[in-house]
Amino acid sequence: MRIPAALRSVASAPDVLSRRRWLSTSGLQAAGLGAMSQFWNAVSQGAPLPAATSLATKTRRAKSVIMIFNCGAPSHIDLWDMKPQAPSEIRGSFEPIATNVPGIEISELLPEVAKRMDKLSIVRTLHHTHGGHNSGMHWSIVGKPYRIDSTLINPGRADVPCFGTLAGWLAQKDGYSANVPPYVITPFPHCDSTKYLTPGQFGGCLGSRFDPFVLNADPNTKGFQVPGLKLDEAVSQQRLHDRQSLLQTLDERGLLTPSEMTHDIDAQRAKALGLISSNAASEVFDLSKEPDAVRDRYGRHSWGQSHLLARRLIEAGSRFVTTVNGPSITWDTHKDNFSQMKNRLVPPMEKAYVALIDDLSERGLLDETLVIWMGDFGRTPIINKEAGRDHWPQCYSMVLAGGGIRGGQVVGESDKTGSRPLNRPVTPSDIHATVFDALGYDAQHINYHMTDGRPMPVCDGTPIHELL
Repeated sequence: MRIPAALRSVASAPDVLSRRRWLSTSGLQAAGLGAMSQFWNAVSQGAPLPAATSLATKTRRAKSVIMIFNCGAPSHIDLWDMKPQAPSEIRGSFEPIATNVPGIEISELLPEVAKRMDKLSIVRTLHHTHGGHNSGMHWSIVGKPYRIDSTLINPGRADVPCFGTLAGWLAQKDGYSANVPPYVITPFPHCDSTKYLTPGQFGGCLGSRFDPFVLNADPNTKGFQVPGLKLDEAVSQQRLHDRQSLLQTLDERGLLTPSEMTHDIDAQRAKALGLISSNAASEVFDLSKEPDAVRDRYGRHSWGQSHLLARRLIEAGSRFVTTVNGPSITWDTHKDNFSQMKNRLVPPMEKAYVALIDDLSERGLLDETLVIWMGDFGRTPIINKEAGRDHWPQCYSMVLAGGGIRGGQVVGESDKTGSRPLNRPVTPSDIHATVFDALGYDAQHINYHMTDGRPMPVCDGTPIHELL
């Protein structure tokens, strides 16, 4: 079993005694805690503060967020911001259709979404300036530019954290106590490939204990389950208790010099022990608990089952769940944009999205769950020679629903080719500010600290008042 990164770091530290290392890794792994230590290396919140210290000071419209992220960037002109009067080399082959809100039209590729437009709001003037996939995804999910515009970049511990990380961090400061991680990414992380992961999506400068739990598995796989969420059958509760007591004895004798690293490990271990002592977490991740009809409704594919898992996690208490509709940059339609969108990309995406919106609504959860649908950037108004569209961060669209969002409206207007915002330009940071506002946080006045000690506001954008 692979030892978590945090434990590998501790194992190489000069102040760690070999007996302590053995107990912390080999001994606990035998009890099934190795996997859970790894699990909580990704999601452990550390010691929560009491609820009385809540940083939520505004009216809380939403309790949680689901972000659907189209990794690779879908074409805004072919989905949300049709330009039927533009020349053929811009407008493409799809026609706009009416929605159930008079005056709002979207793509013919989205007939079921069109029937639910009264629940959605489209923002058509989102923009930034990074055209690389990883830097573009960073700007979208962090709300700030990365230091370079590139795809060939990776996460680091000095990163500015994304709004999923920060939503989990804020929840933990408010006394988060659910049996599931506060921030989850399914099925795979934001990335250009398995070699280049998007910076910002992990704990960054907040530390490893604020990393998300990344599923790193396809929930549509037959017999899918997350390993390590239950105590190994060969280990009794008494045996586990005895091992805990022995470790506590060593802790009290000061065999490991206290440090931020050791506090992180202790917090992760405590959370791991708590999780495997109960079946609550494993039950949430077990999609076999859902009726076949429900699973079919979402679609028997990775995206559909990830959306269903997101709903189950939100029901169980998670605060932010990201479904990355990849793998990798699957929406990167430089070639055959129209064929790919019509036949491969949009149908499963629409099916999963509509099922999620309807399911949340029927369960009375949509009003308290903010659902975001976005991507890295948009795609070029002009169609290239290979019937594709290239990267275009200068103007693109995204969609919000639920969680106090006023549906049935469009915010902003792009120019006649969808190239630039014509009015009401919006930045990713403004989207983040809107999300935090819906969650009840005055994000401009709540700070965390960078690795060099500098205070940084949770968000420096301005909430979009039309949406709330």
